[in-house]
Amino acid sequence: MKKKNFVTLILGTVGGILFALGMCMALIPEWNAMTQGIVIGAIGAVILLVMLLVRRKMDGKPAIVFNGRTVGITLFGILAAVVFGLGMCMAMVWNIMLWGITVGIVGIIMLLCLIPMVRGLK
Repeated sequence: MKKKNFVTLILGTVGGILFALGMCMALIPEWNAMTQGIVIGAIGAVILLVMLLVRRKMDGKPAIVFNGRTVGITLFGILAAVVFGLGMCMAMVWNIMLWGITVGIVGIIMLLCLIPMVRGLK
């Protein structure tokens, strides 16, 4: 395993676990840990951002390239994740099963559309 892959693996795992745990702490009312969850989730998000910057540096690429395409793909990814999450909430929290599954599938399809947007078709 190359060094850059190992560093990405470690930072991605730690950041992902902290982010997920923080979101659970913030969103599960029985835990009564909203403030602590937001802090832990933010720390996880920062670690994931650092992972991105470190990986790009180890690849010899510029940190982040801001152009219209990158911003558009990022906004589409955020929208797709929100649509998927809305479908999950509709099905599991609000008990609107059929529409929740439908909206969730639309979110999944939108997320799958990110692959050709980012990688391109060959």
